Amino acid sequence: MKPLKVLQLLPALDSGGVERGTLEIARALVAAGHESVVLSKGGRLVAQLQAEGSRHIARDLGRKSPTTFLHYRALRKLFEAERFDIVHARSRLPAWVAWLAWRGMPADARPHFVTTVHGMHSVSRYSAIMCAGERVIAVSDTVRDYLRSHYPPTRWPHLADERITVIPRGIDPAEFPRDYPPSDEWLARFHAEFPQIGQRKVLTLPGRLTRLKGHHDFITLVARLVAEGVDVIGLVVGGEDPKRPGYAKEIRARVQAEGLAGRILFTGHRSDVREIYSVSDCVLSLSSTPESFGRTVLEPLAMGRPVVGYAHGGVAEILAELFPHGAVGKGDVAAATVRAADVIAGRTPVVEHNSRFLLANMQAQTLKLYGSLA
Repeated sequence: MKPLKVLQLLPALDSGGVERGTLEIARALVAAGHESVVLSKGGRLVAQLQAEGSRHIARDLGRKSPTTFLHYRALRKLFEAERFDIVHARSRLPAWVAWLAWRGMPADARPHFVTTVHGMHSVSRYSAIMCAGERVIAVSDTVRDYLRSHYPPTRWPHLADERITVIPRGIDPAEFPRDYPPSDEWLARFHAEFPQIGQRKVLTLPGRLTRLKGHHDFITLVARLVAEGVDVIGLVVGGEDPKRPGYAKEIRARVQAEGLAGRILFTGHRSDVREIYSVSDCVLSLSSTPESFGRTVLEPLAMGRPVVGYAHGGVAEILAELFPHGAVGKGDVAAATVRAADVIAGRTPVVEHNSRFLLANMQAQTLKLYGSLA
C-alpha cells in the first residue's frame, strides 16, 4: 500500500468508545508508515494522540448549533491544502460539515469519504449522513442490519450493500489476557476496600449508572440467589451519570429497602476494571436496549470469565461466538438467575478463546479498506 494521509473527524478527544477507536486507528496508521491527522475540539486524549505520532487539528465541529455548518468552507480549504487521501467521519455533526466541504470539491480532487456507524442512531435525515460515505463501516452485524432495515436502498440508493463493511471492534489480548491473575497487592487493597466480599462468589455488573444498563434487574437477580441460599455478592462497577443523579439515588434506595446493603456494593468509576473482572465469578449484561457492540461483555470473556446477558444487539453476537450458554432472552431475569447459578456452581462449559474480536483485526481491516479506496 502506498503511504496514505488520513484525516479522522470527531467532536472531541476526552473519553469513550469512539475516541478509543480513533486513537487505535491513528496508532495503526503511524505504525504502518502512513500520515495520521485527527480533527476535534480537543480534550485530554490529545497528548496521547500526539505522543503516538499523529497530528491534531483543533476545530469544534461538535457544537450543536446551525453556525457549526458554516465551518464547511474552512474545512474545504483544509482538504484542498492538505490533500488527504481519506477523510473518515465518526460522528454525525462533523460528518455533515465534512460532507458539505467534500461535496463542493471537483470529483478528481476530492479525498475519499468514509464514515463509521458506532451506534443505532435515531432514524432521521440528520442521522442519514452516516450512510453517505463511499464506504460505511458498521461496528457489528447488528449495526449493519439496522442500516439495512432503516435506510433501504429503495429510499437511499447510495447505501447499497457493497458500500457497507462490517469491521467489529476488538480488544488487545495483552490488555485483557486470558486467566489474568491480579497482584497480591491489588487483592489486599481491594478486599480492604470491600471487606464484605470475603470468600463469597462475585457477580459484576459493569457500566455507568443509567437506567438502560439494567441495575434493577441485577438487584432482583442477586436477591433471588441470596433467597435461594447462594452466598453471593454483587458489584455495580460504574460511575454515576451527572445528568441523572436521581437514578443513582433510586437504585441505592432500593438496595437499602430490600436489605441488600451488605450484598450489593457500588464501586463507582474504576480504572482497575481488568482486575475486577479477574475476581468475578460471573459478569452480567442486562441492558434494556441493544448495544451496538458490547465491549464490557467482550473484555471479561476474553479473560475467560463467563458472562450471562440478554441476547440482543452486539452482545448476542459476542455471546454466540464465545459463550452461548450465557445468552438469555431480553428481560428474562428468571433465566439469567438460573444461568448465573449454573456459572457459580461450575455447571457451564468453558469460555471459548477470542480469535475474532481482536484489536489487530480491526486495525488491519480498516487500513485495508482505506487502501482499497486510495
